[in-house]
Amino acid sequence: MYTVTLVLLAIDAIAMIVLVLLQSGKSAGLSGAISGGAEQLFGKQKARGVDAFMHKATIVTAVLFFVLTFLLGYILNQ
Repeated sequence: MYTVTLVLLAIDAIAMIVLVLLQSGKSAGLSGAISGGAEQLFGKQKARGVDAFMHKATIVTAVLFFVLTFLLGYILNQ
C-alpha cells in the first residue's frame, strides 16, 4: 500500500508540474510556444478552452496531491 501510494504521489506531482508549466501566465511562458500554432488553427476561443481545461486539471491534481499526502502520512503512522 505504501509503495502504490508513493508511486501515485510521484506521478501526480510530475503531472502537476507539467500542467503548471504549460499554463499561460502574464509573460505567456512555455504555453505560448506550444499553443501558438493551435490558436491560429482553431481560433482564440479554442485556446481559452485549453487554458480552462488546464486550470481545472491543475486544481484536480492539487487536490489529489493533498489527499495522497495525507493518506501516505496516515499509512506511515500505523
